[in-house]
Amino acid sequence: MSVDTDTVRRIARLARIAVTEDDVPHLQGELNAILAFVEQLSEVNVEGVEPMTSVTPMRIKTREDGVTDGDKAADIVANAPATEDDFFMVPKVVE
Repeated sequence: MSVDTDTVRRIARLARIAVTEDDVPHLQGELNAILAFVEQLSEVNVEGVEPMTSVTPMRIKTREDGVTDGDKAADIVANAPATEDDFFMVPKVVE
């Protein structure tokens, strides 16, 4: 797949990038090089390769997931201008 000059201008417009006419041929070459590299990647055999989150084997640190009520309601509404029973009070906005 290759990119022509019209496609370069369209990509620049969609990306909202100001591109001069002198820059179009250079950008065309850059985009074609990127696409050629991506095509090269599709030739790599990844059969049997597990997905990785890192290049080094490591275990993600986790904590036990426990549900609590937090006991923080009073702290959360402490700086609110108006509260009632640990809820925020807001003015009515819909009639």
